[in-house]
Amino acid sequence: MRARTLRPTPATSNTDQLADVVVTALEKQDVEVERVRLVDLTLKPGVSSDEGTGDERPAIHQKLLASEILVVATPTWLGRPSSIAQRMLERMDALLSETDDEQRPVAYNRVAGVVVTGNEDGAHHVISEICGGLGDIGYTIPGQAWTSWNKGPGPGPSYSKTGERHDWSAKTARAMASNLVAVARALAAGPVPAPPG
Repeated sequence: MRARTLRPTPATSNTDQLADVVVTALEKQDVEVERVRLVDLTLKPGVSSDEGTGDERPAIHQKLLASEILVVATPTWLGRPSSIAQRMLERMDALLSETDDEQRPVAYNRVAGVVVTGNEDGAHHVISEICGGLGDIGYTIPGQAWTSWNKGPGPGPSYSKTGERHDWSAKTARAMASNLVAVARALAAGPVPAPPG
């Protein structure tokens, strides 16, 4: 699980709080979860797995290759994914040129989903941007592989400052976790083959 926020550790994060619901649901299905808060790391600009001295992306790359399920958690800013989520997608572009022992793109047979929070509109746009990018890289995106909490247009309280619509967000978070696990297990039993030709 890769949790993103614009607040470094140990600050609390609205997005982390909703991601906690997904983590709990995954762990109830015996999924081992590791959380990575990218705002705490140095991720240089670029589209390779290693952009040189000081870049902490190589360790993240190894974690991606060891994971069957990826959950991207991001706040909504101006109706768009956070800059950190965008940087993550740019750096994951490196996966497009890597293949496994059977010549499949390394993201094949891995599933991904998205958690989004924000006190403004834009959750579906953020979900579609991230899922679209991950799908291009080779991840399988199950149906209902997302959850969100957005207050709606205009200023308002954050996720942690109100209980409004938390029940709906938690319900979709649990559905998301269930669908991610089901599809990950199905892919493990019947992997997607290498692309023809």
